[in-house]
Amino acid sequence: MPLKPSGEMYLETIYVLTKEKSSVRSIDIAEHMGFSKPSVSRAVARLKEEKFIVVDEFGYITLTEDGLSLAQMIYERHTVLTRVLMMLGVDEVTASEDACKIEHVISETSFETLKKYMEK
Repeated sequence: MPLKPSGEMYLETIYVLTKEKSSVRSIDIAEHMGFSKPSVSRAVARLKEEKFIVVDEFGYITLTEDGLSLAQMIYERHTVLTRVLMMLGVDEVTASEDACKIEHVISETSFETLKKYMEK
């Protein structure tokens, strides 16, 4: 079953936090996303069940190989889409917020076309 956009957002957040700090826990995700601890706990349990993350006995979260691969793809979509929107004159905050919405629904074909265009 494909991951829902909310699950993708959690994976992307874990990936971003992992780049910023050596260890990530549910509280870090809650603070970063502005979500309640129970909401994050449910999402983390789902991601763990679907084998996108591993949670150790101390509550530290690590992306699995599949989780890392998906998180990197989502993050790339976010950064490319943000840059495209900013090139078109959208301010950075709005561009990032809109990219976050678009990244979950854009087709692979459209995304790859935008990415190639950006590389020119």
